[in-house]
This record gives sequence, C-alpha cells and structure tokens, in this order.
Amino acid sequence: MAALSIPVFSLRLGSSDAGNDPSSSTTRKAYDLLADGFGPGFNGPLQLVAQAPTVADKAALANLSTWLKNVDGVASVAALPMQSGSTVGIVQVVPTTSPQAKQTSDLIDHLRNDVIPAAEKGTTLKVYVGGQTAIFDDFASVLTSKLPEFIAVIVVLGGLLLMLAFRSLLIPATGAVMNLLAAGASFGILIAMFQWGWGSEALGLGKAGPVDAFIPVIMISILFGLSMDYQVFLVSRMHEEWLHTKDNARAVRVGQVETARVITAAAAIMVCVFLAFVFGGQRVIAEFGIGLAAAVALDAFILRTILVPAAMHAFGKANWWLPAWLERTMPHLSVEPPDEPLFVAEPGLPGLNTAGDSPGASTFTLPRENS
Repeated sequence: MAALSIPVFSLRLGSSDAGNDPSSSTTRKAYDLLADGFGPGFNGPLQLVAQAPTVADKAALANLSTWLKNVDGVASVAALPMQSGSTVGIVQVVPTTSPQAKQTSDLIDHLRNDVIPAAEKGTTLKVYVGGQTAIFDDFASVLTSKLPEFIAVIVVLGGLLLMLAFRSLLIPATGAVMNLLAAGASFGILIAMFQWGWGSEALGLGKAGPVDAFIPVIMISILFGLSMDYQVFLVSRMHEEWLHTKDNARAVRVGQVETARVITAAAAIMVCVFLAFVFGGQRVIAEFGIGLAAAVALDAFILRTILVPAAMHAFGKANWWLPAWLERTMPHLSVEPPDEPLFVAEPGLPGLNTAGDSPGASTFTLPRENS
C-alpha cells in the first residue's frame, strides 16, 4: 500500500484536452496536425488583455509585445490592432509547449510575476493573462491549494463521528490512517496510469497527461463515504461483542468473521460497476472508474479485512479507551438501537417457564420481530 502511494508525490492537476483523446479519434488527429504544422502551443494560446487608457500606456503595451518575443517558452506573439478610441488591447501569445505541459504553467506564472509587472512599472497599464489555457491552469492551482484543507475537514469530521459512536480514540485514528492510505494508493495507481501513461494507450484511453483537476475532490468524497461505511459496519459488530464480553481478541475476531464476507461481496459489486466506466472510451470517465475501483478493492480486501483487524489485535483493550472527562462531556450516539426491555409475565400463563427472580413470574426477552 505504501509503495502504491509513492506516485502521489508527483501529482499534477490540470485539464485533459483533445491531445489526450485516443489516437484513432478525429479530434486527436486534428490536434496532432495543428501541433505538427504550427507548434504544440498553437492548440492553447494565451490571451493578454490590457487596459491602456493613455498614450504612454499604449506605448508600454507595444514594448511589452516586443519583449514577449524574447521570453523563453514563447513561440510567437501577435498584437491585435486597437480600435479607434478604445483603451483595450489584446496580445496573443503562443507557447512553445502544449496547453497541458508543465512548462506552459511555468510560462503563465513567469508572465504574471516577472514580465508583465516590469512592463507596467511607471505607467497605469494593467495587463491580464487569460485564455482557455490560463483558465484551466488557475482552476487546477486553486483546487491543489485547497486539497489539504478539504482532506483535513473530511478526516476530522469522520473521526468525530466514529469517536461518538464507539467511545474510543484509537478507532477513529485507525480509521483515518486507513482511509488516507486507501486514497493514497488509489491515487498512485491513477497517476501511474494516466499521468505517467502506464497502460492508458493500450486501453484506448489516450496518451499521458495531467490528472483532471476536479477528479481528486469528487473521488475522495466518494471514497471516504464508502470507507466510513465499511469501517462502521465492521467495528459496530466488534463493539457489540466488546460490550458483551470485554474480550478484545474475541470482539475483533467475531466482528471480522461475521462482516468480512458482506464487506467483500459489496465491494466486489462496486468494483465491477466502476470498472465498467473504463469501456466508455472517455478519459475523464475512465479516471473515475480506475481510481474508484482500485480504492474500493484495496479498502475492502486489504484494509478492512486485514490491516484494521490486525491493528486492533495489536492495540488490545486500548482500542476502547476514552478519557473519563471526555466520556462525560460527549453526547451518546448509538449505531445500533438498544436491546429490547425485559418483559415480566404474569404468573400462570401457559407455555411460560415460571423460574424467575420472583415466585410465579418469568423474566425473558421477546424476539425483536415479535415485540
């Protein structure tokens, strides 16, 4: 699981385009023809939009157009003529690299942070970098910066719910670590396949490229929902046995035996459903399918049925420990409804065993379906 998570450190979010389509598609053929004829950056030019209200600003914009031709990573520059009386100028910049290349993202940052501020200095000129390529790059940058906060919120909220349900500190911590491990391993497989290109062409899913920026947010949400479902299902049975016997080894063993088949059967169904996404031939849909299928398979067949029970065996009774002060302040949240109350029968009723705590009475618990 740790080895599968290694590619996560090279994760690069972006946006797939026609260059990632299968090589047999007409969109990919048109994309390649344009790249061969006019350069890779022709498929995603940058559009610099400037506000130039004064004559000095217009001169500064003309100088900027000249400077851009000497910037590394710029293939060509075309300044559109300003209409009479207009204060808005447009300069089209074609990079030397494709829209989804990392060098193109670096060029956008270089223009915004270095080249354009130097041209604006001492004037009222304002230049903005736009265009489809810049929009996708900004979208990926925002999601990348917010991803740690997003994961932290999900982990904390899930941990709080597990702590309330099972009155434990270790069980939520174990669940959080396992969920992160499942997410890391599944993203490692996703990155190796689609970003590194290990097998994507063979499956007819196009060539390598960045992982689509919205994939992690949606995929992590679904994965954590499924993982928490499996965790609650597994540990609730263990918790029930622990309350009855106070024997951790027995509780873990019984919980694992009685829930593992259901968890793996449900996971097998989900894996088949997610793998069906791959056969649509669409890269974005296939990313969801491969990522979620790998995540569910690893989570159910390795984490919930092997690593979680093993960890709980190792921790022993500490699994169920909660500080007394925290126990008093926390509200009670039960995963399962309480047992049915005891029923005291009237003496002499037919068919009842009258050997109870009081003479002539019988105390027993009605089956739930008959109560």
